[in-house]
Amino acid sequence: MTIAGLLKAGSLTAALLVSGAGSPPADQPLVLREGAGWELVWADEFEGTALDRSKWTPEVSCWGGGNDERQCYTDRLENVAVENGLLLLKARKERFTGPARPPEIADKPNPEITQPYTSGKVRTIGLHAWRYGRIEVRAKVPPGQGTWPAVWMMPQDNAYGAWPRSGEIDILEAVNIGAMYDACDGERGENRTISALHFGDHPPLNRFVDHRTALPSLALPSDDFHVYAVEWGEGLIRFLVDDRVHLTVTADQWSTAGPQSAGRPAAPFDQPFYVMANLAVGGGLSEKNNAKGVAAGSFPAQFAIDWIRVYACASDPDTARACIR
Repeated sequence: MTIAGLLKAGSLTAALLVSGAGSPPADQPLVLREGAGWELVWADEFEGTALDRSKWTPEVSCWGGGNDERQCYTDRLENVAVENGLLLLKARKERFTGPARPPEIADKPNPEITQPYTSGKVRTIGLHAWRYGRIEVRAKVPPGQGTWPAVWMMPQDNAYGAWPRSGEIDILEAVNIGAMYDACDGERGENRTISALHFGDHPPLNRFVDHRTALPSLALPSDDFHVYAVEWGEGLIRFLVDDRVHLTVTADQWSTAGPQSAGRPAAPFDQPFYVMANLAVGGGLSEKNNAKGVAAGSFPAQFAIDWIRVYACASDPDTARACIR
């Protein structure tokens, strides 16, 4: 979920898109074999009846990350709940007034704004961050025009400068699942999920690599739970859906303009990143994906997450390359 969704939507021609570069065919499976070397180091199974505040902080803001999204994120049970072993991020059509920006980038004073929807977003910011490993989420995305669920990662410290110089890792995004969009051979129902990396220089010189993938069965990803993962090692990042690799990116495909990156060939993806999950309403990627805006009938909607797990490479914690096979 980018800080500038209009860029992700391809509206600025200076952005570089390398879609699916270096990826195997969609039907090539990758199975995590016993003894592959991944060791569980952190997890939330979302048991109990409340969000674990030692792991997550709900964001409270009406900002939308520069994407012109339509929601206020709140810390209310109506928007963030743990029920029946699931984290539920719930988007509702209701007017709400809240702070314009999250606390880490808030102006002083932080003005209030009003949005027509509310939703939920949780982050490990300031609590947990990791450099390299396997991060996976078992989740069921919502259908509907204007829905934009995501699980993604941002740098704990902007070691190479502000976005996107310090990078962004998008494990899962899904927009407008089930809605129609214009394909090269006519209209199709949206059944793809997205993974992406963002990097480069300040807009409009930002760059990204992304790939959209459909399930092998061509079923909607909103029909059931699926496991979305990133395996991240020094100079190599690959994304998986149900243990099938759909995007592989190597360090020669990314870069940063941050002057601090000199002598660091894997920059900016060589620093600790934290994890977040959210359900946005509308915004650049969603609304520009098919120019159909937001359908009020898609809401209420919920993004259901069964678990999020983080693994380290036990035999190679410094680079994790020994575990990425």
